[in-house]
Amino acid sequence: MKVVTAIIKPFKLNDVHNALFAIGVSGMTVYEAKGHGHQKGHSEIYGAVEYVAYFIPKLCIEVIVTPELVTSVVRAIMLAARTGQSGDGKIYVTSLDELYKIRTGETGPGAL
Repeated sequence: MKVVTAIIKPFKLNDVHNALFAIGVSGMTVYEAKGHGHQKGHSEIYGAVEYVAYFIPKLCIEVIVTPELVTSVVRAIMLAARTGQSGDGKIYVTSLDELYKIRTGETGPGAL
């Protein structure tokens, strides 16, 4: 099993969700996150005061899939989340040693 984790811009969540649903991914977990990459935050002016936001709001999405689906999932997320601007996010894939479904006690792919 593999865990595909994507850090994306919040307004792209619906596009990513629809793209994953279209390829047969039925579940995902979404976390609110804050961070920065090369852009190192941004500054805004409220009234006469400049406010520097070093950590930009992002969403972190986790999807657990079989190894056969990893390429399709990564491709779907990339296409759906891309704006072409700095800060589009990152995707990383990690191995998952064990998976258990709490309700039934199933393990492995059957636990998805």
